Amino acid sequence: MREKRYTTLQLILSALGGALAVVLGVLLTAFLVLGPRALALVEAWGIIETQFVGDYDPDQALDGALDGLVAALGDRWSYALSKEDYADQQQRRNNTYVGVGITVSYADQRGLLIEEVREGSPAHRAGLAPGEVVTAVDGVPVSGEERWTGADLIRGEAGTALTLTLLNETGEERRVELERAALEVEPVSYEVLEGNVGYLRLANFYHGSAEKLNAAADELKEQGVEAIVFDMRSNGGGYVSELTAMLKHILPAGPVFRIQYPGDKEEIEEATGEGLGLPMAVLVNEDTYSAAEIFAAQCKESAGAIIVGEPTSGKGYSQQTFPLSSGGAINISTARYTTGGGVSLVGTGVTLDAEVYLDDSGRDTQLAKALELLGK
Repeated sequence: MREKRYTTLQLILSALGGALAVVLGVLLTAFLVLGPRALALVEAWGIIETQFVGDYDPDQALDGALDGLVAALGDRWSYALSKEDYADQQQRRNNTYVGVGITVSYADQRGLLIEEVREGSPAHRAGLAPGEVVTAVDGVPVSGEERWTGADLIRGEAGTALTLTLLNETGEERRVELERAALEVEPVSYEVLEGNVGYLRLANFYHGSAEKLNAAADELKEQGVEAIVFDMRSNGGGYVSELTAMLKHILPAGPVFRIQYPGDKEEIEEATGEGLGLPMAVLVNEDTYSAAEIFAAQCKESAGAIIVGEPTSGKGYSQQTFPLSSGGAINISTARYTTGGGVSLVGTGVTLDAEVYLDDSGRDTQLAKALELLGK
């Protein structure tokens, strides 16, 4: 018996029958607008949908394909997002999240080590405390290697219940039932330190962070501080619009940010006021990324700020998130950025005035060094 051979296009069209015109339109659009590579992706998906005999999850297959496509770009800053991950990202960027109000680390092999409990949160009302270890979520163990995905089990929809199994510092076990809630993240905290120095910590550059940082800096100045320390440690960055709004407010007149788009298009953001007019220091570490790095570098460039801490990541690319019809998204690098003076941080990070690492003493040696260099 002679084996029949079909082209990919014939297979797809024969399977879809009456949808011929629609399919032809999709294929033609993919070829004309995006080229033969996009057509190959459509062909591959059509073959899988019509010819693959095994069991598979179409959503999982699509997420895997997108992960591979973006990973093949070779850009560490670009990534694909599933539907669930994209929803989580949107929440974070609005400085909100759904959870129980605990900050955890992975330092304890027994599970998720609670580092902080947010006041007024479900966890706070239930009596959870720093130092306790979450060993299971709804009976699912989160010890050992499983702890790396344990936080995902705590997330969910607001109003839904979960049960945490906890170990206290003496090894006693208890179970606590909680209800997830929508919680706001406070990106800014500040205080006046000894020596009349303002201390201002920024957690991210997401929605509303510029307004809060600028207001906090103004309040510290009104209180008569003689210098300000900005803490950008473990700040993963955020929106360029929030960054530039901060820099324009706290720095004196001059260029504060440059961004270059494909096609040699460049935009320059400039401060026009007097700025804070105070001596500054900025604390950074290896987890200071993106907008947080530029913030530190620009404060040094425009106002002579002292930079103290660890070498930073050296990021110099701006990303944009593009939603997809699947409900997921891809986040890819679409522009390069530099300081207002044109200095790129790619591969170098922020230039430090003092390279200082934290030790086991419990003393903030980085902050202490910054105060010393400020003459405080």
